[in-house]
Amino acid sequence: MKSKYLLITCALACYNLHGLACTNFLLTRGATKDGSTMITYAADSHVLYGELYHWPAREWPAGTMIDVYEWDSGKFMGRIPQVARTYNVVGNMNEHQLAIGETTYGGREDLAHQTGAIIDYGSAIYLTLQRAKTAREAIVVMTDLFTRHGWASSGESISISDPNEVWILEIIGKGEGEKGAVWVARMIPDGYVSAHANQARITTFPLEGRTSISSDNLDKIYDPDVTTVYAKDVISFAKEKGYYPKDAKNSDFSFSDTYNPVDFSGARACEIRVWAFFNAITGNMQQHFGYASGRDIRQDAKGYATNRMPLWVKPDRKIDVLEVMDFMRDHLEGTELDMRKDVGAGPYEWPYRWRPMHFTVDSVEYVHERATATQQTGFSFVAQSRAWFPNEIGGILWFSVDDAASAVYFPMYSAATRVPASYAVGNGSMMNFTTQAAFWVFNQVSNFAYTRYNVIHPEVREKQKQLEQYYLASVQQIDAGAKEMIARDREQTLRFLTDFSCQTADALVATWRDFYGRLFCKFMDGNIKTPVPGEKNPKVEQPPLPEWYLRLIIEQAGEKLKVHDKK
Repeated sequence: MKSKYLLITCALACYNLHGLACTNFLLTRGATKDGSTMITYAADSHVLYGELYHWPAREWPAGTMIDVYEWDSGKFMGRIPQVARTYNVVGNMNEHQLAIGETTYGGREDLAHQTGAIIDYGSAIYLTLQRAKTAREAIVVMTDLFTRHGWASSGESISISDPNEVWILEIIGKGEGEKGAVWVARMIPDGYVSAHANQARITTFPLEGRTSISSDNLDKIYDPDVTTVYAKDVISFAKEKGYYPKDAKNSDFSFSDTYNPVDFSGARACEIRVWAFFNAITGNMQQHFGYASGRDIRQDAKGYATNRMPLWVKPDRKIDVLEVMDFMRDHLEGTELDMRKDVGAGPYEWPYRWRPMHFTVDSVEYVHERATATQQTGFSFVAQSRAWFPNEIGGILWFSVDDAASAVYFPMYSAATRVPASYAVGNGSMMNFTTQAAFWVFNQVSNFAYTRYNVIHPEVREKQKQLEQYYLASVQQIDAGAKEMIARDREQTLRFLTDFSCQTADALVATWRDFYGRLFCKFMDGNIKTPVPGEKNPKVEQPPLPEWYLRLIIEQAGEKLKVHDKK
């Protein structure tokens, strides 16, 4: 039976849009080793080309209008007024250390389309980054954009961070007949972390009071006591539409359970990624496994799930940036759903499954797992904002292209005035291969590693760790030099940070291109070859297939393959 809700949440379906299978982790200052805030984002799509966007800071004449294009499709949406000044943006982070990411959850199908709307989730993000300095200002700017110009996307969860705060904002359009969207934003308490992955996660929230305001009083958002902000009609709209009983208490209203109720796919393909992250940092999420696996979603009379995971958790240790990168590489290893441990992994313990992920055999429906790391990632990042530095130095976008499990995050200072040539827009495309583009070079390595994962990927992992540790050490030196320099010459400091970022990135791509050649020589034709000192030819090994796999072959084709005596 088909759900009445728009199953955009579900990575089981093979939609070709950028944001339909993305993962965000959110970390506050008190949860990290160095006191930085961090958010992550994996832009997962089979048709998204991984590249690094750049909008330079600029002054605009009064009356300027700008064209808005839908991020997913490139479709022209309309024109809106430009502001007087826009900020420098590199990828999903700006010169003020403001960073924004997203995951699409879809939600109710009747709210997914709004005729004449101009602002889709991509333009909302990148316009806001050009116009806002802080997370709170970003909420004001973004909600004003879609209130004025209409919301041209389905349901979205948005991560927003600045050097001091981290927020989650969830939005869903009003459908036909009414412009704009309803929404709720919550600040993650310091010392805690949150996450979202294609399933709306804000449930109940405090109503108007000292710490919570509606959009009627949005001017009060800059009061530090305010930690919840919501559209004034977020509950009344749901009642008018019949999504929430008119006689039900407003205090019992859950945004997620009303606008994006959790079903099996919302849990198993989406919430499971949140569960894996929370479990990795607390070691105490087993009680939520039944819910996150979709096997035990309990509901009350309103249809609300009663055993959901918390919106945020407190980690059992302080987390560093290298750990956060590795959280983006998770394949549910070590859990009951570890994809390396069933026959679908093949003889090389492959933690991926090609699409489609939903299949039926003998009228029974099945799914493959959707883990955080996935082959169709266009780009991903860890945005790190550091309050103890000037903004010119403090913002670092650790950026990578392709599958995070096989890629390398390099440091890109968010105040940089250009991006590296190997990652620049226009250097290759999804149907235009070039070995000069980072996206294609990293895809060569990852796709080769997929062929014999358990023997090739360990070498990729070793190289990945070596480079990222080196980059982290390099950043500490660059920080020190830039901090000393900036008091004397801001422009020289920006050139210094830009040159470091671009040179590091382009050198990484050259290193990875050579690395692919080395891997290919070593592992081609099913062999494992290692040099022998003083000899022309390498040592050649051909490891046998595991016995369990050989037994499967025998079950299917044993008589055909059986050796017969010549007697």
